[in-house]
Amino acid sequence: MELVLNMLAEATTTEISKEKQPKNLPENRKIAKQGGVIAGNTRKAIEEKTGKKIISKLNAKQLRLGQKV
Repeated sequence: MELVLNMLAEATTTEISKEKQPKNLPENRKIAKQGGVIAGNTRKAIEEKTGKKIISKLNAKQLRLGQKV
């Protein structure tokens, strides 16, 4: 699920960037922040509905092996 939210942030940022066509680094940062906020809000909504945390301290290998933090 973390990967999906990361992809959402990137895709959202790309779409906003295409529309706004930023001219400099500060404008790009602002757009990147907007994409992150959208993904963050989505994560919080999912966690609220499921009652489970999405973000984990484990990496992909640890998750596959079923290790605990």
